[in-house]
Amino acid sequence: MKQEVKVSFYLKKNEMKEDGKCPVMARLTIGQSEAVFSAKLTAPVSLWSSGRVTGKSRAAIEINSRLDAVRASSLSHFSELFAVRTKVSAEDVKNALLGMAFGQETFISYFRKHNENFDKRVGVNRSLKAAYSYRYALGHLEKFLQKKYRLSDIPFKALDKFFIEGFDFHLRIESGYKPGTIIEIMPRLRIVINYVICEGIIIRDPFAGYTPQRPRAKQKYLTRAELDKLMTTPLTNPNHYLIRDLFLFSCYTGIAYSDMCRLTDENLSVAEDGTVWIKTVRKKTSNSCEIPLMELPLQILERYRGTASKNRLLPMFSNSTMNAGVKSIARTCGIERWEQIVFHCARHTYASEITLSQGVPIETVSRMLGHSRISPIY
Repeated sequence: MKQEVKVSFYLKKNEMKEDGKCPVMARLTIGQSEAVFSAKLTAPVSLWSSGRVTGKSRAAIEINSRLDAVRASSLSHFSELFAVRTKVSAEDVKNALLGMAFGQETFISYFRKHNENFDKRVGVNRSLKAAYSYRYALGHLEKFLQKKYRLSDIPFKALDKFFIEGFDFHLRIESGYKPGTIIEIMPRLRIVINYVICEGIIIRDPFAGYTPQRPRAKQKYLTRAELDKLMTTPLTNPNHYLIRDLFLFSCYTGIAYSDMCRLTDENLSVAEDGTVWIKTVRKKTSNSCEIPLMELPLQILERYRGTASKNRLLPMFSNSTMNAGVKSIARTCGIERWEQIVFHCARHTYASEITLSQGVPIETVSRMLGHSRISPIY
């Protein structure tokens, strides 16, 4: 006989805050057993009635939605446990809900093993930067578990939409990270969870229905007018002439900073029609790219021929020096958004102004730039 499950909510009024809000507690009752736990949110006493927040304000709707999520998640965990047990207590469901179940495989240990295996592939078919991004995501996840649940790990069955949205809330509201940072962390978590799903450890996708807030898109390329200003404005700092030439070389080839640093004569080839090509392999993706050189990059190569060490084609500054120099040059040229201009903008300028705006198909541009894919993860 299936047990009756009830989930109710009340305010912990002895811990009222100065703004008149109290912690919301959940009371889970299954048969004769009962368990109480924090719903991990607060609600105003003045609007609380019968276990809900009254009114139709945005705050009221959000709080009630999260309470509904707690109730739904509790019922879901009960159903899963009841399918394999003859009797389920409120404490069992609470532990599963909060990730405190014992004797189960755990997600954080799985994430760590993933990162260890990923690290072994760095330098072979994975980059150090990508390895760092997974460690960065895991670090934030561990902090979230410790802060919210005082746990160092969670069972796989604790991975549900409620958990994902709680992690998002922790990053966005409690930690104050901007959408750009969150959009870097959540896809790494999603990829690891996809591996968990593929291995059959869990069936349901906890990310189903979750859509991260994207940062407001910023223009990452120079317009034709801005590019003309940058090319024609006289400069006062001698080093800025070199930095400008290197930036323009990237604008007219789309080659990223790290790949420009590695260019040598071996990367140059001449076609039967006399066109000079740069053929290289991207450091970031290990994808090959072939770019025909226009007149301006050819002039820049000739201007600095023999000036770089180790047979390099171009004398490069450090990336930080290049970024600072490009900003300063943009300000000298009267570009209003000079603070947003960095060296990597040149690569976007090549894609947007030099190729796509001239009718070059995006698939061709993608191949020339050495992209792994055209579409984003989300």
